Amino acid sequence: MRAAVFVFLLVPTLALAQDAAEVRKMYEAGRYQQVVERSNDGSAPAVVARGEDDPWHFIGMSGQQLLDGQIDAAAESARQAVAVAGNLAEAHFQLGLVLAKREDWAGAADAFDRAAELNSNMAYAHYYGGLMAYRAGRPARMANAFERFLQLAPEAPERPEVMSIMRTVRGR
Repeated sequence: MRAAVFVFLLVPTLALAQDAAEVRKMYEAGRYQQVVERSNDGSAPAVVARGEDDPWHFIGMSGQQLLDGQIDAAAESARQAVAVAGNLAEAHFQLGLVLAKREDWAGAADAFDRAAELNSNMAYAHYYGGLMAYRAGRPARMANAFERFLQLAPEAPERPEVMSIMRTVRGR
């Protein structure tokens, strides 16, 4: 998950200079190294340097804090991102990542569900939302999220895992 968090933070930075759909497709197919290689210099995402009125500043801070193991600080930064821009799917996604790290499965599922509600094409909001719903004992929500994930990211490396979980839950 550590590499996925870092690469997720690169996606919006890269999208400014390149075709966002193409970069997101690479990410969703698990081609993380290609996403990283598309960045200019491999340095920390520029979102951290943005002003405090920009939710991406807090998303970047939260991601970096999460990678550094500063979970409480990461949670605060993610909540600030949501406060600044409650309609930004990526802010809720970041909050979901932090809550998942805290093992707050229900809270994380809700955050990922909100991200997916705001951007229904955000494949990994559905994926992580499904995982968190599974861990929170919400199989119906999990199944809906996983089905949407499989539709959006048919080449994702998580596909076999998701299919296996779905077969187990459905009893097939």
